[in-house]
Amino acid sequence: MSHVYDIDVRIPMRDGVALAANVWRLADGTGPTLLVRLPYGKDRLGTATASDILPNLLVLLEAGYAVVMQDCRGTNRSEGEFVPHMADRADGEDTVAWIADQPWSDGVVGMYGASYLGMVQWEAAATGSSALKAIAPSLTSIDNYEAPWYSAGGALSLSLVTFWNALMYAADAQRSLEAGKGSLSQVQELFAAVLAPEPLNDVLPTAEVPVLAAYGKWGNDWLAHPSHDDYWDAMELTPELKNVTTPALNIGGWYDLYIGQTVRTFVAARQNAGTAQAREGQRLVIGPWDHASYRGIYPDRSFGPMAAAQMMGLTDLYLKFFDRWLRGDISALDGVAPVKIFVMGVDQWRDEQDWPLPDTKWTDFHLGSAGHANTADGDGVLTTEPPAVAEHDTYLYDPRRPVPTAGGACMPTTLGFCGPVDQRTVAGRGDVLCFASPVLAEPVEVTGPVSLTLFVSSSAADTDFTAKLVDVFPDGKAINLCDGILRARYRNGLATEELMEPGMVYEITVDLTATSNVFLPGHRIRLDVSSSNFPRYDRNTNTGGFIAREAEAQMIPAINRIHHGPSHPSRLVLPIIDRKQQQ
Repeated sequence: MSHVYDIDVRIPMRDGVALAANVWRLADGTGPTLLVRLPYGKDRLGTATASDILPNLLVLLEAGYAVVMQDCRGTNRSEGEFVPHMADRADGEDTVAWIADQPWSDGVVGMYGASYLGMVQWEAAATGSSALKAIAPSLTSIDNYEAPWYSAGGALSLSLVTFWNALMYAADAQRSLEAGKGSLSQVQELFAAVLAPEPLNDVLPTAEVPVLAAYGKWGNDWLAHPSHDDYWDAMELTPELKNVTTPALNIGGWYDLYIGQTVRTFVAARQNAGTAQAREGQRLVIGPWDHASYRGIYPDRSFGPMAAAQMMGLTDLYLKFFDRWLRGDISALDGVAPVKIFVMGVDQWRDEQDWPLPDTKWTDFHLGSAGHANTADGDGVLTTEPPAVAEHDTYLYDPRRPVPTAGGACMPTTLGFCGPVDQRTVAGRGDVLCFASPVLAEPVEVTGPVSLTLFVSSSAADTDFTAKLVDVFPDGKAINLCDGILRARYRNGLATEELMEPGMVYEITVDLTATSNVFLPGHRIRLDVSSSNFPRYDRNTNTGGFIAREAEAQMIPAINRIHHGPSHPSRLVLPIIDRKQQQ
């Protein structure tokens, strides 16, 4: 299939700003077009024929698609000012309309891309554009508060925010310098921060990290709005799903920082999208991947050769999806299930019909102990039988000595703590409570959303509670599966802050996002509870004040307690899948 490649095509927006795009258009005739919008530089992505989680560009071209890769407003060679999320809805709508009007286009447009490139797809889809027929967002979110910049429990995603802002500020500062503005020293400082972001996480107050605060852009606004207030509501697309008329191929990773939003968006779009075609056309794929690696191979855990995105045929799935919705090939998705997940433990791909799985048995695993659940060698237990005796476990959370991040859905991955990591590195600390099941005699499958109900008290007016689901192997290796954090002030909702009364017991729920894992015979199911996960999340100062503006001298330790027993039924709620009777 022959194409003509046009570099830096200027696409006009409604306000007169021109955005730059590289265009691979059909040399003869017309056809459907795939659009990618990104803030990281279209030229670099355009030279990559394969990027694992994205479809192979050469395969798309050979299949007869035109491809347009566009720099977002204010990035690379596009005009205007870049402010994350602010202009992407209108710019996406205008770009789709421009493509549909070109002589080489048949008027049909699709979109694909990961992370921010996925966010802009939902922005464009929310406009209800008639020319946009399908999107394929991967590793992304429709709520810019809960993912990625804050957690679903209100804690700042510190390591991501510092790294990503340093990255985007550096590019922005370099653009200004090339235009004769700004300073070379500031550009150098920002690029140095990109190469070595770890020290930024240690600086307090968080809102006054010199290299970032001095640049004075959107990051300051994010830190000024720690609650899910009107600032974030203006960017959330959940209420706009009613305008979405496009089917979506949703792609996620069990260790991706967007996994919670990926599955929630799939469910919400299936229920609330604006047309039956959009609702029924939703697809979901989840592999054992993080935000940057899609091979399923990690130092502490390998999921086998078939775990890789390329090996499971992701490009072929993209083509089938786009052929169905952009070319009208109604048989293209025949035999393709609505949901495809990688089940860890047995390390196999499996097709499903819905999410959560229709045969899910929500099962309570109760926390129990004799009051000494501290460390993996403590007496904490998980049991399906409610404990008959009231008890509590106590630990000291000192924000000056936080529990270090050990795996999980993290960014940047260069910090070395992303994905499945042996928890023995942190489970020996006295401020980590461990509750484990007996050794399993039979396999237990956990597939779906995971949550934890805790009855807690604290000596502080505010503190955090973290939770982590862990698969303990017979040799003692303990691999994390999913986790979550709740800032206690947000226990009744992210929009409202309610401080705690010291010593009073409160019921809280911690969202651990989701997973799919078979705990094999000889393994144990374990829950780890603490009050910090640093630097993935910022440290709660325990004062009840404005955390991002507090210095180390203002931090105070908190004595935190987890209560369990008949009157305080703290419990881990697991989605159990038991299909033995169906076999």
